[in-house]
Amino acid sequence: MYTGSTHCGWLLMRTLRFFMAFLAPLASACCLGAADVPVEPGVSLELAQSRAASVSNVHYQLYFDIPEQMDAPIQAQATISFTLASNQQPLQLDFREDSALLGSVVCNGEPLSIDHRNEHLLIPAQALTVGENELKLVFTAGDSSLNRNPGYLYTLFVPDRARTAFPLFDQPDLKASFELTLDLPPGWRAQANAPLAGSEVVNNKHRHVFERSDVISSYLFAFVAGEFEQVTRTVGGREMSMLHRETDMEKVARNVDAIFQQHASDIEWMERYTGIDYPFAKFDFALIPGFPYGGMEHVGAIFYRAEKLLLDENPTQRQLLDRATLIAHETAHMWFGNLVTMAWFNDVWTKEVFANFMAARMVNPQFPEMDHQLSFLVDHYPSAYEVDRSQGANPIRQPLPNLADAGQMYGSIIYHKAPIMMRQLELMLGEAAFREGLQEYLRHYAGTNVTWPELIAILDKRTRTDLKAWSAVWVDSPGRPTFRLAANADGLLEVQQHDPAGKARVWPQRFAVAMPGEEASAVVVESVTAATRWPLEAASAGSPLLFNADAMGYGLFPATLEMLDSWSALTDLHKGALLVNLNENLLTNARISPHEYLLALLDVLAVEDNALVLGLTLDQTSKVYQTLLSAAQQQAAQAQLESVLWRRLQEEKNPGRARQFFDAFTAMASSPTELQRIHAVWTGEEALPQVPLSETDSIRLARILAIRLPAQADRIIASELARIINPDNRRRLAFIAPALSADESRRDAFFASLADQQNRRTESWVLEALASLHHPSRREHSVKYLPRTLELLQEVQRTGDIFFPVGWLQASFANHNSAEAAAAATEFLAARPDYSAQLKMKILQATDAAVRAYHIVQRRPETQ
Repeated sequence: MYTGSTHCGWLLMRTLRFFMAFLAPLASACCLGAADVPVEPGVSLELAQSRAASVSNVHYQLYFDIPEQMDAPIQAQATISFTLASNQQPLQLDFREDSALLGSVVCNGEPLSIDHRNEHLLIPAQALTVGENELKLVFTAGDSSLNRNPGYLYTLFVPDRARTAFPLFDQPDLKASFELTLDLPPGWRAQANAPLAGSEVVNNKHRHVFERSDVISSYLFAFVAGEFEQVTRTVGGREMSMLHRETDMEKVARNVDAIFQQHASDIEWMERYTGIDYPFAKFDFALIPGFPYGGMEHVGAIFYRAEKLLLDENPTQRQLLDRATLIAHETAHMWFGNLVTMAWFNDVWTKEVFANFMAARMVNPQFPEMDHQLSFLVDHYPSAYEVDRSQGANPIRQPLPNLADAGQMYGSIIYHKAPIMMRQLELMLGEAAFREGLQEYLRHYAGTNVTWPELIAILDKRTRTDLKAWSAVWVDSPGRPTFRLAANADGLLEVQQHDPAGKARVWPQRFAVAMPGEEASAVVVESVTAATRWPLEAASAGSPLLFNADAMGYGLFPATLEMLDSWSALTDLHKGALLVNLNENLLTNARISPHEYLLALLDVLAVEDNALVLGLTLDQTSKVYQTLLSAAQQQAAQAQLESVLWRRLQEEKNPGRARQFFDAFTAMASSPTELQRIHAVWTGEEALPQVPLSETDSIRLARILAIRLPAQADRIIASELARIINPDNRRRLAFIAPALSADESRRDAFFASLADQQNRRTESWVLEALASLHHPSRREHSVKYLPRTLELLQEVQRTGDIFFPVGWLQASFANHNSAEAAAAATEFLAARPDYSAQLKMKILQATDAAVRAYHIVQRRPETQ
């Protein structure tokens, strides 16, 4: 239920739209000479703005007849009603499918000839009226976003992919209500945005009729249907239902209570924080195998990747925190993104950053034993820096001329740099003022669409800082500052900030500088016009100083390996900050030796117990060992690496830490002796009581062994397929199996098959297969795939979901360090000077690690 002020805002908007319709004839007369909006592929900003000004009160009645056979067509019907303020030009509906799928079109009772071109169904102006209109369509649904699998399907329409399934106005600021009817095979269940109104058997099908939904953006419309089990609980007075396909009922039983309780507590927390009751008719969720994201916040029907919520036995604290955070993130979206929605996808980052921000606030108190400042550092800084250090760095807020490129707005910058920015913003305003501003934002824009500048205008009233100037640096420009330590003319140490792009930008921020074992002192950059030098009090030349000791700042901070000598004197947060700083210096200048750094990391692994610090250390160890060392250096370090990891695994009593060392050991061990040990664990001949193996673990070990023991690959995979119980897991391994083969020609054929869109349908499986093809032990063979990988990128972007293009690139390039791999992107882009700017950025981001790895291995100065 909306609050009173929300209801007033809604009435005001409807009143304004009424007057727009009333004044439309006058407006139309003034615009008779205006050119029609071009009919061009995608959804252009010009088209979206034109429709938002003239179309309102949209309602869809949709019917889909779902056959049991995956390859059988889905027959569909749609009735679309809407109010039109002007009929002076043809009306464009979005439908990115073949014209042959359109059967008939009736507008206001009159049949029309089908005019479908450049991904749009055109309704002629003379068929339309100022005021109420109704379209009736008969068509075959497009398949590409229906994610059809044996026994189930699910929709995934973010950001602009509803138009691949049915004709509609596919833009976020034309919110609409939906009435959905599904005819399903017997035994199938379904979940959608609205409650189920009723069901009956019609023509041997199980018909599900759903109530009229809340008013939502088209990318939030969703349904899932198939052979699912349903669990319904009432928690905190709210009934919720969960769909799942898990065959291990013990796993379900271990997790189900926590899953329902987490959702219920998060809803209650959001209601308290925002002052707005849960704003939609129902709250359900589905756990889907192979779902390409962690979760998707559809109103009334959140979709999750099943394995993110159904955890194996003895999960680590990190896995439990990640699950809680994911649930909280998607729940927060009900307010930030669903109730108040960005007007255009250039501001998609706002809903993501607020969901992240709220999730941390909700979840952190539930894990009091965890250092959440350290967790924030580990979660966000490495991923944000990975993009901002590259030549493809993008700002948080980017221009977006066409929704066809909206998927490229997503990435590490909006998920990881934006939360860092948002903490600085809250620090500047103060917690109370920040919360009051967000509450005003939600009340004022409830049920409507909004832009980032409109939020900034609300917050700007609550601070003396010029937030527009602040936002211009933090939000509207890419990159990060570089900080240096130097002595000034008086011999005192000072912090100097530099803009590596030479634009004299200053990032206003606060962060701490500390000496090992002592309290930190703050460095405050007050404004974008401030000087670039700040004195450090109580610090003397030669003192080892740790920058960003409180994990609040952002930039490239100085660090040296000698600082690790003080490891035992550091707090856990300081350890994490030092590791992040050292890794950035390793990758951006030639003053740190990767071999020396690896040995230092192994020393850390031998003694460290903090799970978050261990996770960060293990991640860095893997990257340094597998990509930044020469073959000779790897061989020299191999025995020590395996010894440290196995000893810690054997000695570890904590199940969570044991799991960390087990995963790292099995991923990095490569000597014959240790591979036989892993093989014995996989077969059950050797037991690890502290790490009970699940079916997921067994599949993972089989994949590792098939790559590491190529002579036994076929036998290992055949054996694993025979003992898998879960049919979805079996299909997954069967799909990946060719990429695990010892036969190069079979791997080549599998990679070539990915050019066919049908073979890329389950994207998470494709990414696992690519990672296997490009395993570090196989990169000399797989480097030849890289040019074709780049050639397919535009098609992958056009047909895939939002994270798939980046995943496609990262899974292919992450483990490479050769000259050929380093040159691949440069040569590809040089031959295509007019290549998509957005995809060029993604290429430069994803290939940056391979380029740096090559130069580091070759000990060349180009890495500086």
